[in-house]
Amino acid sequence: MELAPNLVVPHATVSDAGHAEEFFERALRHGHEGMMAKSLVAPYTAGGRGQSWLKVKRPRTLDLVILAAEWGNGRRRGWLSNLHLGARDTASGGFAMLGKTFKGLTDEMLAWQTQELLKLEIGRDANTVYVEPKLVAEIAFNEIQVSPRYVSGLALRFARVKGYRTDKAAADADTFQTVQELAGAMP
Repeated sequence: MELAPNLVVPHATVSDAGHAEEFFERALRHGHEGMMAKSLVAPYTAGGRGQSWLKVKRPRTLDLVILAAEWGNGRRRGWLSNLHLGARDTASGGFAMLGKTFKGLTDEMLAWQTQELLKLEIGRDANTVYVEPKLVAEIAFNEIQVSPRYVSGLALRFARVKGYRTDKAAADADTFQTVQELAGAMP
């Protein structure tokens, strides 16, 4: 039995990144937020994704200021790891906290940021070093969500560090107003 074309989910089996990218771009052009990738040898389980399924979306990025960092645990012990992320709030003249992340950091980045953040230290408690808001990082994220945890009322979902923007000052970082606009435009 053959199904009507409108009942068939677009799919492709590819062996190179170029064809996967073409399929991904086609999905975005058709209004989808991304695509699902699955290992060919993994079984299909109705209603579940499991470890063999991967949701692929185009990440968005913001240039945000580091407001504080928490000391790492385990393998990251001795390094400042979990970064507190802030957007410039032009209305208040301060920074709006949008969450924390420790994802995307290499050992080299951890060592560098620990050294640089300690130079900017303005206070600390048992686990957190608060810093002058001068260091800017490019942060990739999947979504912006409403969050009662932060005074700003918003948080980045799946935030990760892409790199540091040593070419930018805090005054050049993205604004909270930009974040609010993005949040309103996101599906």
